[in-house]
Amino acid sequence: MAKVTVIKPTINPHTHIAMNMPHKRRVAAYARVSTDQDEQFTSYEAQIDYYTKYIKANDEWEFVNVYTDEGISGTSTKRRDGFNQMIEDALKGKIDLIVTKSVSRFARNTLDCLDYIRQLKNLPHPVGILFETENLYTLDSRSEMALSFLATMAQEESHIKSDIMNASLEMRF
Repeated sequence: MAKVTVIKPTINPHTHIAMNMPHKRRVAAYARVSTDQDEQFTSYEAQIDYYTKYIKANDEWEFVNVYTDEGISGTSTKRRDGFNQMIEDALKGKIDLIVTKSVSRFARNTLDCLDYIRQLKNLPHPVGILFETENLYTLDSRSEMALSFLATMAQEESHIKSDIMNASLEMRF
């Protein structure tokens, strides 16, 4: 009978992250609600609570922060202070991984979305983004085409919602 030697993996098959990191991965999350209405407040608080617990529950991760924006449109990143602070901290090397619910939570402008992903991916110490809903990880080379498609769909969804709201206002007048 042949002897089988089991070789332990060096890369986590779920996140594609090296398992032999010299330090815990510094992980942040990004959460956003698009309106500041009362109904959205519970969603906002729930997202912060969920990501704080989710990150702290992983022994291989060090909690950095949950960056947030409330009542801000997702089509532009200009007024999204939490998002911009997160990107700045990632560029400064304070974050190794960003976890967020979906591509549409991250950015609804295709060019912005892909630009930020590429900036973070091309750093000397690359920063990955894990999109939970789509189960995509940006440091996985197979994810870029899917991310392009999803970012385009999120952008189009935002335009459609805007058109519907504008038409509704016109009809009321």
